[in-house]
Amino acid sequence: MQKQRGFTLIELIVVIVILGILAATALPKFVNLSGDAGDAAAQAVAGAISSATSMNYAQRSISATAGTSITNGTTCATVAGLVTYDSTNVTVAGGPLAGCSDGSAATTSCTVKHGQGPTTYTAQVICKS
Repeated sequence: MQKQRGFTLIELIVVIVILGILAATALPKFVNLSGDAGDAAAQAVAGAISSATSMNYAQRSISATAGTSITNGTTCATVAGLVTYDSTNVTVAGGPLAGCSDGSAATTSCTVKHGQGPTTYTAQVICKS
C-alpha cells in the first residue's frame, strides 16, 4: 500500500497566517505611494516654473518683445502659464509678485502643492519686464 503525501490542514493555516502578517506589514508602505507621487509631481512643477522663468528672463534679455513680461503685480497663474502641468491636481498659488526689478528674484514666490501630497514647494520667480 502506498503512503499518501501532502500538506496537513495545520501546515496550510500556518502558511496563510505568515502571508497575512507579511501583507499587513508591507501594505502601509504601498498605500502611501500616492502621497509621495503627488509630492514628486508638485516638486517637478515648481522646478519647471523656476526654469521657465529663467529661460523667459534670457529671452527678454535678448529681445524685449520675446517671452512674457514678469513685473510687480504679475500673478502666479501668469507665471504658471509658462509651463504645462496637470492643473486638476497641482495648485499654483501666491502673488501678485512684489519686489521685482529686472533680473531679481521676486520676493513673493509662487507656492506649488499637489492634492494628494502633504508638502508645499516654492517656485523661485525671476523678473523681467
